[in-house]
Amino acid sequence: MSTSEESGVAARRFDVPDAAVVLLDAHAAVSGWTSDAERLFGHRGAEAVGRSVADLLMPEDAARLPDLARRCVRDGHWTGLLAVRHRDGHPVVATVRVLAATEVADGPPRWVALAADTAGTPGWGMSRGVLERMAALSPIGIAVVDTDLRFVWSNAALEQFGGGPGRERIGKRLGDIQPGLDAAALEAVMRQVMETGETVAGYEHVGTVRSAPHRQTAHAMSFTRLDDDQGTPLGVYYTVVDVTERYRARERLTLLDRAGKSIGRTLDVTRTAQELADIAVPGLADLVTVDLLETVLEGGEPAPGPTGRPLGGPGAVPLRRAGHRSVDAGIPEDSVEIGQVARYRADAPPVTALTGGRSWIETRLDPRAGTWTADPPQGEGTALPGPVPHTAMIVPIRARGTTLGITTFFRSRREEPFDHDDLGLAEEFVARAALCLDNARRYTRERDAALVLQRHLLPHRLPEQDAMEVAARYRPADELTGLGGDWFDVIPLSGARVALVVGDVVGHGIEAAAAMGRLRAAVQTLADLDLPPEEVLAHLDDLVDRAGQEDGPGTVPRADGVRARGASCLYAVYDPVGGRLSMAAAGHGLPAVVTPDGTVDFPALPPGPQLGVGGPPFESVELWLAEGSVLALGTNGLLAAEGPADRRDAAADRERLRQVLERRAPGLDDHCRDVVDALVPARPPDDVVLLMARARRLPADRVVSWELPADRSSVAEVRKRTSRQLCEWGLDELTFTTELVVSELFTNAIRHADGPIRLRLIMSRTLVCEVWDASPTAPHLRHPKTTDEGGRGLFLVSQCTQRWGTRYTQDGKIIWTEQSLAGPSF
Repeated sequence: MSTSEESGVAARRFDVPDAAVVLLDAHAAVSGWTSDAERLFGHRGAEAVGRSVADLLMPEDAARLPDLARRCVRDGHWTGLLAVRHRDGHPVVATVRVLAATEVADGPPRWVALAADTAGTPGWGMSRGVLERMAALSPIGIAVVDTDLRFVWSNAALEQFGGGPGRERIGKRLGDIQPGLDAAALEAVMRQVMETGETVAGYEHVGTVRSAPHRQTAHAMSFTRLDDDQGTPLGVYYTVVDVTERYRARERLTLLDRAGKSIGRTLDVTRTAQELADIAVPGLADLVTVDLLETVLEGGEPAPGPTGRPLGGPGAVPLRRAGHRSVDAGIPEDSVEIGQVARYRADAPPVTALTGGRSWIETRLDPRAGTWTADPPQGEGTALPGPVPHTAMIVPIRARGTTLGITTFFRSRREEPFDHDDLGLAEEFVARAALCLDNARRYTRERDAALVLQRHLLPHRLPEQDAMEVAARYRPADELTGLGGDWFDVIPLSGARVALVVGDVVGHGIEAAAAMGRLRAAVQTLADLDLPPEEVLAHLDDLVDRAGQEDGPGTVPRADGVRARGASCLYAVYDPVGGRLSMAAAGHGLPAVVTPDGTVDFPALPPGPQLGVGGPPFESVELWLAEGSVLALGTNGLLAAEGPADRRDAAADRERLRQVLERRAPGLDDHCRDVVDALVPARPPDDVVLLMARARRLPADRVVSWELPADRSSVAEVRKRTSRQLCEWGLDELTFTTELVVSELFTNAIRHADGPIRLRLIMSRTLVCEVWDASPTAPHLRHPKTTDEGGRGLFLVSQCTQRWGTRYTQDGKIIWTEQSLAGPSF
């Protein structure tokens, strides 16, 4: 490189230390390679000179080279980072500055590239001028104080907080220029930093600054000690950022969280109104009043929507004070007390907000809010207690489209007026409280409705069926309300079978009754699927578990979730054709069987886990019942008089139940009543259900069964046998429809299954037709178009029968139908 070139480079001082110099020609090829470049990149000069720069760069940066060359030609220079491929192949990330070299007489201009390794360094080395401009032009407020905590320098951004320009701060302390801040606390932090040398970051301070004297502001500040080259402290360097909006957002979230935990802890209207007032003072307002319509306090139903007219006489709206809270220790004697009438003029903002159903805000009250109140009768106070406020908000209390009252927020001590963010927070408070107030108001009415619901949740009369004679008794623990979580059910199934159910939901009252109703409906739905008892309980367990997972920690238990978790249920299916009983239990069950000779046995029923709590799978047990045997199914409350289930002796419980069941009674209903009266006190500690069922058997001549090969020629034989059997039973009117049903079901089985096919006819309260095949494929009802050539089989079956369905067995499936013995209805 020539002397003139070197002096040209020196004239353009590069701010990166220890730079390696590389010369480039006009075609971006290396024309000069120094020893520093060899040290940095590993390539010797003979290897590098003459090569294109693109060959020396990593592929990603080589692709940028054409654009960088254009920028160098346009601007005469370029500075940035490039990844250079080292001689051994690894990338070297270097800070590179490209400058135009001095022109030479015999060719186009060339370029000088200065490169420095960035490894082990925080980044670019910067000159003092660059650093000074960074500090002075930073949008973050920056200041430096000396060891006496007096200002020696500050940037322009600090002026946004007030206190004058930087030159006027010199020599002053923080308290001199910002009297609204807690200068003593801030200077204590500075002294701590100066003594320890440890940086304090993210220190948050709340106060007023001269740029906003009537508004509280929050600042995030960081403090760092400044030392000279010998480590002697020179002062403290600190930064200031306005985080008021973030601070206010956090405060609002905190208040909302408190509101969610504090409002509505009871079903008392007045207490909930007071909780609303308490939560807003002093975090949001200096004074809060809650006024409710008289009908709300009495538990009545106010008019839905805005009233549109003054209430309680001309010129005034009679609202009753339900809650108030002030930052002042005492409320003046002339203020309205809890339960008294708060009278407002008909044209006052409280009445406007009440009748219009919309919030109202005034940043500066003029005229004063005292003119809102109507002249009170002698002995009553004014509607607005406390010091005269200067700003106010009024939020109507509305829930489910109904206006319940108003909540008024005032500030008198705090100078900062309400803004629309404050109004949004107030509306959130009131919305939460409104639902709680409405819930409390509705509580009595809903309790009465729950009593009606309870009566309808339990069966009024047991369904007619031929499988069992059934009797039941229900005795709630809460005699006053009659609400409980125990239930029973008798569900007719296909094939003349019947399902017996008893269950017990944890707890009493409305929630337990609602949970019981959900479980009973679920069991009835699952029973229609003709599932085995253990599968019914498994599906029921999944339902309770899913409902319980929807409730998070700390939430109010929901009737269909947490209340149902831990419930017990015993599900049994009896078949009168074969006399077989299959049953399974979730939780503890104590089924008993009273044989025709009076002997009492207790089947060994595997105890399954309670619903929704997890555990081993449910298991069922099968047993044969002699005709006339009585099955007794009861909930835990049947033996609860002797103490909690976990402390009772199982053998003693069985013995007590045995002695009572062995007693004779004229009829099954009398027997059921006598058992409950003997074991359960008049006011039981737990709800009680006892279901007793006497087994019946269908006569052998009312059931026929045939097994035929899966051949189309069998269809004619099936129709012939069916017609002959119906004639023997005296059901000639059903011959045509039954032959149609049987032939369609048999044809479908031949088409979709292999192996023999069984047909069974049962004459019970209905005519039951069952076709069994070994295929697990479920049939699907179609609605064929007029142009379709098939797909009408099951459609015809559904039109000719009362009910039809499918149930699965261990070795296949059964398609069943039921027809009225009175004949077809079409």
